[in-house]
Amino acid sequence: MSSKHRKRMIGLMLVFFVCLGSLSTPFQSFASFPEELRLFTGQQAHLQLAMPVSAQVTVNDPEILKVNGSAKHSFQVDLHHPISLESYKAGQAEMKLKLFGKIPLKTVKVSVVPDLKVIPGGQTIGVKLKSAGVLVVGHHLVAVAEDKKISPGEDAKIQLGDLIVKINGKPLKEISKVAELTAEAGSSKKPLTLTVKRNNELIDIQIYPSYDIVDKAYRLGLYIRDSAAGVGTLTFYAPDQGVYGALGHVITDMDTQTPIAVGSGEIVHSNVTSISKSQNGEPGEKRAQFSKESKVLGNIEKNTPFGIFGKMGELPDHGLTKEALPIAFAEEVKEGSAQIYTVVNGQKVEKFDIEVVHVAKQDYPATKGMVIKITDPRLLEKTGGIVQGMSGSPIIQNGKVIGAVTHVFVNDPTSGYGCYIEWMLQDAGIMLRNTKEELKAG
Repeated sequence: MSSKHRKRMIGLMLVFFVCLGSLSTPFQSFASFPEELRLFTGQQAHLQLAMPVSAQVTVNDPEILKVNGSAKHSFQVDLHHPISLESYKAGQAEMKLKLFGKIPLKTVKVSVVPDLKVIPGGQTIGVKLKSAGVLVVGHHLVAVAEDKKISPGEDAKIQLGDLIVKINGKPLKEISKVAELTAEAGSSKKPLTLTVKRNNELIDIQIYPSYDIVDKAYRLGLYIRDSAAGVGTLTFYAPDQGVYGALGHVITDMDTQTPIAVGSGEIVHSNVTSISKSQNGEPGEKRAQFSKESKVLGNIEKNTPFGIFGKMGELPDHGLTKEALPIAFAEEVKEGSAQIYTVVNGQKVEKFDIEVVHVAKQDYPATKGMVIKITDPRLLEKTGGIVQGMSGSPIIQNGKVIGAVTHVFVNDPTSGYGCYIEWMLQDAGIMLRNTKEELKAG
């Protein structure tokens, strides 16, 4: 590089930094200008630098991304005005800005994903879940003599939270089979080989049943359970994919707090009969009824930190809307007013005002995405804030589904956590996982 050219470049850079330093707004805009951006196909975004200079913009693939409506690869833009981006088809594109066409200013990597809309729920649902095996929820003592009690299960080092998936090498599908096999093994004085799942590892454990002289039956000294039932709220229905998401949090066993591995299950229509209000230190709950005759809405295929997911053939009744709404990426969610859809009486879904008071930056799935506060006077009067059974209620902001209610603050039931809808859609299998990581790899 010649001395004359070097001096010119230094001069240009000095002009640039004078521009940045002389005005606070351009400096703040520069600092907040994204390096990565995600858009749905057909979505627009506006980026602001507010600098009184021009720049050369270069787009590597104008078929995916158009800047200021132009299909050109390279052209001049005035940085004093917002830069308009519009996505046209799924893929990755890159936009580069060079000050005066010489000095590299910003590079923005844009990931365009297929457009996705879901119908927000809010309906109260009954959840019937059967585990993929039999869960150990406690130990008990077997009276083997008048003055002696033992627990074969505890002696065999079987732990609370262990999931028994096989007995003597055969898959365990019915809890009633345990008593039958225990009696057979006890009568023949042979051990049972239990295959248990513990911390995602399979372990074989031998256990000898003991005869209980009080019950007059052979026992393992274990309390076991293979099902769970409860009430929650439907978050969304995706009509194009025929799937749903609900609850916004994992279903755990009430005794061991172990996440339940799904064997099978279904969600059904439920009817809210009454609500016990939340108070400081004591969360309330929705009381709801559902029966064997309740209409089955869908099956349960997954139980994840973000809720339950499965197939659903049609839009459930009693919803607030039949219109599919766009969803927001996690980075689009802002502090400010929003609404939740939920049921407080019967089966009718209603809309209530809330405030998003804190937004956490999350590049990867995590359950505590935002802090919300109930502000609607009518909902506060009815429930005292967030109650059990309200988890999964969809959160809507600026016409987009942004997330779901997940947890209540025990000492302030007017407030709680919400998770981002993006993570629920990933677990439902209808949205690419780790879009940002794929963007970097691309």
